[in-house]
Amino acid sequence: MSVNMKLSSERIRKLPPYLFAEIDRVKADAIARGKDIVDMGVGDPDLRPPDAVIEKLRQSTGKDGMHNYASYNGTPGLRTAFARWFKRRFNVELDPDKEVLPLLGTKEGIGHIYLGVTDPGDEILIPDPGYPVYMSGAILSGAIPVRYPLRQQNSFLPDMDELKSLCSPKTRMIWINYPSNPTTAVTTLDLFKEIVEFAEHMGILVCHDAAYSEIVFDGRRSPSILQVDGAKDVAIEFHSLSKTYCMPGWRVGFAVGNPSILSSLGRVKTNLDSGIFLPVQEASITALEECDAYVEENRKVFENRRNRFVGALKDAGFKLDSPPATFYVWMPVPDGFGSMDYTKYLLEKLGIVCTPGIGFGPAGEGFVRISLTVGDNLLEKAMDRIRGLREV
Repeated sequence: MSVNMKLSSERIRKLPPYLFAEIDRVKADAIARGKDIVDMGVGDPDLRPPDAVIEKLRQSTGKDGMHNYASYNGTPGLRTAFARWFKRRFNVELDPDKEVLPLLGTKEGIGHIYLGVTDPGDEILIPDPGYPVYMSGAILSGAIPVRYPLRQQNSFLPDMDELKSLCSPKTRMIWINYPSNPTTAVTTLDLFKEIVEFAEHMGILVCHDAAYSEIVFDGRRSPSILQVDGAKDVAIEFHSLSKTYCMPGWRVGFAVGNPSILSSLGRVKTNLDSGIFLPVQEASITALEECDAYVEENRKVFENRRNRFVGALKDAGFKLDSPPATFYVWMPVPDGFGSMDYTKYLLEKLGIVCTPGIGFGPAGEGFVRISLTVGDNLLEKAMDRIRGLREV
């Protein structure tokens, strides 16, 4: 090999280690040392997808013609099924041919949207703390990420005056994410109205990551930004079957909203990836059209887990509010600890794997994210260990 050969690009060197890959490494190391662990680090739903969806997949895989390349923009049946779901859920009409774009999971769409709508040097407003792919997508495309902080004293909602101060003539796009990963915060339609007005005034695009829209507790309902008048002029929204129907490995998501933005994203997809496996598309139609009751039952499961786990934390002396949404707990770390230190402490002391808040951005320091995507036996084990902290 030539000593002068370049083995990685500058953009790759700028990328931080992908947070959840690093968690896998730490977990594997602990297991290799014989540690009995409870993995609460990654938001990978443990619940079984709907039986009807699994059966539809089984039937579809046996049909002729189902193993060929699929259309990049999904079948008309899948796009229509999602538009119907969206109308039923948010009372917003979507044109299945222009305003709905199926994705190989929302992560794919979040990464690819940069290539469709930004140029190198464009600035992107990114929530801090926030899902790491917002940042990595910007870096890989040559865009410039500009973090805006989400503070506990403001209920982890953006400060609109601060957003305006962070804008420049190079600002092209803003990411928002409610219900929020990792903060679990929810918002109202009023904030979305402010965001749409802000985007219209500044001439920027809005990308709303709504992957957790159906995992909301205490009788709340999470709104869609597309419920705001004029939102389709400036915004698209991402939805996922991964969380809603516990289908993370199936890789099915949707981008909906502004047709021109979706067209640009679609052009990227035609050049860089392929369509969703046809039997998975048929099974996803079943999920969207027949499984509303399943979604409600799963929401109850996660709400029950939240209640029990937060109760155990309070028994151990922790002070925190109950998460209003998602299947995470965004837990303040005790005084004297950083988020990475406390993550290591929980792993070594209790055998519990969680995620350091600093991995979601500088404003995540002082917190750890704990995922409630484990079965009852493991959840009880984790709760018993946490209650034991009171005696230490």
